[in-house]
Amino acid sequence: MEIDGSLAIKVETESGRTHARVRAAELRELVTRIGRAGDRFLVVQRIPDIPDVFAQVWHEAGGEYRLEHRAAADAFFGAGLGDPGRVADLLTGWARREPGWDEGVAWEPVDLGPEEDVPELPEEVRQEVEPLLRKLLRCGYDGRGTLAEAARDYRDPDAADGARPVSGAQARRLVDRLWLERLAEQETWGAETTDPERLTRVFRALDAAGITARENFACCRGCGTAEIGAEREGARGFVFFHRQSTEAAAEGYGLVLHYGSFEGSDGSEETTTAVGHEIVAAFAGSGLSTEWDGDPGRAIAVTPLNWRKRLEG
Repeated sequence: MEIDGSLAIKVETESGRTHARVRAAELRELVTRIGRAGDRFLVVQRIPDIPDVFAQVWHEAGGEYRLEHRAAADAFFGAGLGDPGRVADLLTGWARREPGWDEGVAWEPVDLGPEEDVPELPEEVRQEVEPLLRKLLRCGYDGRGTLAEAARDYRDPDAADGARPVSGAQARRLVDRLWLERLAEQETWGAETTDPERLTRVFRALDAAGITARENFACCRGCGTAEIGAEREGARGFVFFHRQSTEAAAEGYGLVLHYGSFEGSDGSEETTTAVGHEIVAAFAGSGLSTEWDGDPGRAIAVTPLNWRKRLEG
C-alpha cells in the first residue's frame, strides 16, 4: 500500500538509522549506497510491522548482494544477486505486495536451525503482564521490541529479590500474539481517518509553521518542559503531550496539551498566550475539538477523542 507515493515500510540501516515510508526512488538509493564498513545492510519491515515478516539485504564492496525475505516463521528464503537495481526492484515489489514479485530469482531456503523451546508463562505472571502490554498497545506508539522490553522488565512483587520471571523469548512470543490481535482489531476500523491521525496532521502542520510539536513526549509534564528545548531547532514555541497523557487518552479521557514560547528569556504570558491561540487555531477544521479559556497557565484539552491509534512498529 502506498500513501502519496510512499511505501508502507520502515528501513533500518546498519548504523541504526530508520527511514519510514520512503518512496521507491529513496529505497533504490539506500540499496545502491550500501557496501562500506558500517553501512553494509538494510532490514525492511512492513508498516504495520508483522511478526516473522521482513526482507533484508547485505552487500560488502566487491561482493554480491545477498537478498533474503521471510514470509512466516517457517518460510525464509535467500538469493545472491549482482545488480543493485534488480535488488531495489524486488524490494519495491515486496513492499507493494505485487503478485509474483519474487519470480525469476533462484531462491534457496535459509536454515534457521532448531526451533527454540519456549516454556509457557505461569498463568499468574501472564495475568500481570498482559494488561500492561494491552495498555501500551492501545496507546499505539511502541514497537514490538519496546513492548518486549516492557514485558522482560516486569518484576515479581512476591519475590524477595524482585526477580524478572519473563524471559526474552517468552516476552517476544507474548508480544507477537497480542500484537496480531490488535492488528486484527484495527482491520475492523476500516480505512476512515482516526482521531490520532487527525492529531498527527495538526502537529505536523504546527511543526512546519514554527511550533515544535511532539507526540507522546517524555514521561510527564515536568520532564517534557525540561527536555523540549532540545527540540527547538529555530521554532517560536512548542506543544507536546507526555506518555501519561497518552495513557489517559487511550482510556477515553481526552488529551491534555502543554505549550509555551521559546521567544524571550522570561517566557512571558503574552508570548505563551499567542502560542496557545496558534495551537487552537490549527485544530480548527481538523475534525477535533479543543477546550481552552485563553489562560496561559492552563493546558489545552483535546476532547472528545476516540483514541484508535494504528500500530506501526
